[in-house]
Amino acid sequence: MNCVTVPQLQVVILAAGFSSRLGSPKALARVRSVSLLRRTLTLAARFAPGKIVAVVPRGAARLRIEARGLNVIFAVNSRRSEGLSSSVRLGIQRSRYSTAVLLLPVDLVAIKPRDIGRLISRWRATRRRVIARSVEQSGAAHGDVPHGGVPLILPRWLYSRALAVRGDTGLRGLVAGLSPKERVLMSLPSAAFDVDTPQDLRNARRRRTAG
Repeated sequence: MNCVTVPQLQVVILAAGFSSRLGSPKALARVRSVSLLRRTLTLAARFAPGKIVAVVPRGAARLRIEARGLNVIFAVNSRRSEGLSSSVRLGIQRSRYSTAVLLLPVDLVAIKPRDIGRLISRWRATRRRVIARSVEQSGAAHGDVPHGGVPLILPRWLYSRALAVRGDTGLRGLVAGLSPKERVLMSLPSAAFDVDTPQDLRNARRRRTAG
């Protein structure tokens, strides 16, 4: 697959979580001898015109080793106890001059280039909208209405609002509060599988081996 660069779209890798359910840093978890961080950065490099921003925790020397040979800026999140939104805020601060940011979690072990390409192509066609993965919500409380999840592309006009989000679900609430004309939710099948637990990691390794 050829490299496709997208001017003024900044890719931000979210890799500063505590990985408490997994028991070890997700970014360093390996599938077929490749860490999740290395895999995600390599995927992002296909679409990033410049440096990739990787939001990481303090003391991330091992993560820097995983990025050798790639064009990466490391943003150290000293406030990660405030939840995922703290990494989102830091990533946006480091991307404030871009037209939009692509927020990509480090643990989407099955994400395929074609799905990232579809996300970016949709953004190119309608650059003022949020382009997000459609995530189904089940249960009576939600009425089976999908919400927007990561990966997603956030346009610049929403940066100030995104900098005000808090907690682990703040960004989701921001996207949910937009009108249908301001957002597009897309089905990205390969983004549905992430690594949260040791069993998830074992499943990922089996899937990759079978593949």
